[in-house]
Amino acid sequence: MIADQFIVGKKQRTESYAEDVKMEKPIRSIVKSVSWRVIGTLDTILISWIITGKLTLAFSIGAVELFTKMILYFFHERLWNKISWGK
Repeated sequence: MIADQFIVGKKQRTESYAEDVKMEKPIRSIVKSVSWRVIGTLDTILISWIITGKLTLAFSIGAVELFTKMILYFFHERLWNKISWGK
């Protein structure tokens, strides 16, 4: 990345920056939400299983958590796309 700054001309860096500040499409947020929740849910199931010692209870907790946190993450992501800070 640092080497790119020396190699790439100013015009290309400016165009690249312009592409980076565009908002993501909702479908990208959905796919990111799903992929992150799969990882997070597996983690929750594992932790629940370790704590309770009951695999069925761990999967029940994971199933509820999967949907609630995916929905929360989607709206969190969309809200952050409206904030221009840091772009």
